[in-house]
Amino acid sequence: MDLIIRNARLPDAPEHLTDIGISAGRIAVIEPNLSAEGEELDVGGRLVAPGFVETHIHLDKSCILDRCQSQKGDLAEAIGEVAKAKAGFTPEDVYQRGKRTLEKCLMQGTTHMRTQLEVDPGIGLRGLEGVLPLIEEYRWAIDIEICVFPQEGLLNNPGTDELMVEALKKGARVVGAAPYTDSDPHGQIDRVFEMAREFDADIDMHLDFGPTAENLDLDYVCAMADRYRWGGRTAIGHVTKLSAASATRFDAAAQRMRDAGVALTVLPSTDLFLMGRDCECNQPRGVTHAHKLVHHGVNCSLSTNNVLNPFTPFGDCSLIRMANLNANICHIGATEDIRECFNMITERSARLINARDYGLAPGKSADFVVLDCQTREAAVAELAPVLFAYKRGRRTMTRPAATLHLPN
Repeated sequence: MDLIIRNARLPDAPEHLTDIGISAGRIAVIEPNLSAEGEELDVGGRLVAPGFVETHIHLDKSCILDRCQSQKGDLAEAIGEVAKAKAGFTPEDVYQRGKRTLEKCLMQGTTHMRTQLEVDPGIGLRGLEGVLPLIEEYRWAIDIEICVFPQEGLLNNPGTDELMVEALKKGARVVGAAPYTDSDPHGQIDRVFEMAREFDADIDMHLDFGPTAENLDLDYVCAMADRYRWGGRTAIGHVTKLSAASATRFDAAAQRMRDAGVALTVLPSTDLFLMGRDCECNQPRGVTHAHKLVHHGVNCSLSTNNVLNPFTPFGDCSLIRMANLNANICHIGATEDIRECFNMITERSARLINARDYGLAPGKSADFVVLDCQTREAAVAELAPVLFAYKRGRRTMTRPAATLHLPN
C-alpha cells in the first residue's frame, strides 16, 4: 500500500475503528486491523470523511471589500457595487484574488468545487481568463468546475448571450442564471435550458431571491427540467422566498422539486446577511430549511457563496462553519438533522455536482479529510477543525491539533 490510515472512524459507523488502505491514488480496501505494509497515519479514533464539496462559490469577485461599499447591505447595493468594481477587473487581478480564496478552501478541507463566474459586456471574459489557470494549477488538491452565469441580466443585456456561449466553448462546464435581474425571467430560464442542451451541460441557477413566497420561479424550472429530462442535472441556489412559504406551499414546492430531480443549494451566510433589510424589527432570517426539503426527498447542499465582498463581507471558506451556521439559523437540534447538515457539505453536495468518483469506498479516489472529532454531529456542533486533507492519496494540508499547556 502507498498509505494506510489506521484507527479511523467512518461517518456511517463511528462506533467502530477501521483502517483504510490506499494504492495508486485510490482506496484499495477498508477493513479493521488491515494486514499490509506502507506509510501509515494513525488518526487515533478520529473521524475520516470524504473531502468537502463547495457547490456554489464566487472566486472571481471575492476579496474586493477595499473597492466597494456595503452601507445598505441589500441585494441591489451589492449587485451595483460589484458591477462598478468588475469594470476594473483584469485576468491577473481575478487570478490573484481567486487564488487567495481557493487556498483558504483547501486549508478547510475542500476537495471539489463548482465556482460561479459572471460574464457580461462590462467584464467580458476576463473573469474566465483569471479563473481557468487555477483549475490546472491546483488540480493536485481540488477538482474545480466553472458555472458561467449572467448576474446583471441576459435578455436585457445585449452581448451577454454571446459571451456565455463563448465561455462554454472555452471551458465552462455548467450554465447558470439569475432570472430575477432580467426583464423576462422565464425567457432567461428558457435560454439557459437551450444552452444546456446545446453543450450537454448541467444547470445551476440563482433563483427566487426575495422576501416573500409569491411568484416562485422554481415551479417553472421544475417544469422545464421535466420537459427536457434534465432532472439530476438541474440545481438552484438561494431560494430565500421559500423560507417565507406556508407549510402547504413549502410541501408542494418540495414535492415538485423531488419529482423533477431539481436540487437546492442554500447559502446560509449570504442569505442571512442580505435578507430582512426592509424590516425595522424582527427581521426574518431568510434561510430556507434545507433539512426539511431533505425530509421530502429533495437533494440539498450548503455552500459558502461569497467571500469578503458586498454580498457577504465575511468568510473563512469553512464548510463546517456553514453547516453549523445553518443548524443555528434553522433551529436544528435533532441528531439526524445535524448529521444531514454534514451530509450537505459532503455526499449530498457531491451528488448535486455529479461528482461520481467520490466517497469512502474501495475503488473511489482517495479524497478525504480527518477531523478532530468522532462523529458527524460532533463535527457540526463543535466546529471540529480539519487536521489533514488528502487528494488522490496525497496529503494536501496539515493542521496540528491544539495542545493545552498545563502548569507544572
